[in-house]
Amino acid sequence: MTSFGAVPGPEGDARIRFAGMLRRGGVFAALVVAAGVVAVVVGSAVTEPPVIAGLVPGPLVRYGIPVARVLLDFGAAAAVGLALVPKLLGFDRPERTEPVLAPSRRYAVWASALWTVTALVSVVLLTAELAPGELVTPVAVWRYIGSIAAGKGLLLSAACGAISWWLSRLSVRHGEKVPAELRAGVALFGLLPLPLTGHASNWYYHDLSMVSMELHVTGSAAWAGGLAAIVLLLSRHRDLLAEALPRFSKLATWCVFVVGLSGIANGLIELYLSPITTLPSSLWETRYGVLILAKAVCLAAVALIAIQVRRRVMPALAAGRRAPFAAWCGWEVTVLAVAFAVAVVLTRAEVAPF
Repeated sequence: MTSFGAVPGPEGDARIRFAGMLRRGGVFAALVVAAGVVAVVVGSAVTEPPVIAGLVPGPLVRYGIPVARVLLDFGAAAAVGLALVPKLLGFDRPERTEPVLAPSRRYAVWASALWTVTALVSVVLLTAELAPGELVTPVAVWRYIGSIAAGKGLLLSAACGAISWWLSRLSVRHGEKVPAELRAGVALFGLLPLPLTGHASNWYYHDLSMVSMELHVTGSAAWAGGLAAIVLLLSRHRDLLAEALPRFSKLATWCVFVVGLSGIANGLIELYLSPITTLPSSLWETRYGVLILAKAVCLAAVALIAIQVRRRVMPALAAGRRAPFAAWCGWEVTVLAVAFAVAVVLTRAEVAPF
């Protein structure tokens, strides 16, 4: 099996360094995941309310829940992004695109497996959180799923992850006879229940908030997952990258608009409806507000990087010249991973003063 970044493109771009540091795409992918895990642990620790012994679960459960959730998000986003790659490259030149598409299908199998397993692990950990100190049994897990919306949402998402895994396995055997649209559609549908798994939601505008959060989640997955797939699979194939990047840029522009607008709306509505705080002071006086600011900083950093890519990288690639795509977009993927981590902490944060 070929690893990420192991095969240089026809131009011999072996000098490419992801985020300007790493030659191996697999190592870079592992470090991006590690950055997200570290960020979610640190964010959870910083914003965690005082712990009362005996009334809350131990650290394994408290930190295991957000870690499992961020890994779930990474797996689902990767499944979405990898399913988008065939649409970005087209299907009319298999002799050129198959060296990229074949490994992308194998990676989708692993991404879907990560998504499915972490969704099921999340159900178990959330069951343990509900009853600290008690033994988690299959009966207790099933009772949790039957009575709590988060359990149902995660179980449905796990089922979609399993279907995504099966479709990815079929695509490994049969190639693009398994439609990329079907694989991407299943992966995106599996993201829709995830807003139910957070407890930071208001009930005054519940339906509107759910729709907004679902748009936020699916837009984020298409944007981050698609960009990560392009960076890891196409950075060493300059000719394919020059064709796929403008197509992805159009999709990413809409995703950025949806993600930014829905994120601002969700955060400000949550703070505005809080009975114990007022805007704008709640942005820096509450755990929830500080997390919103942290996420805004991440998105601002991503926007600055995207401007550089549009101004410097895309024109150079269109002209057939070498461009620091893997360096700039490698950092963009890393910042997006941190933003995913902040979003996970945000779903578990309360609008309460420090």
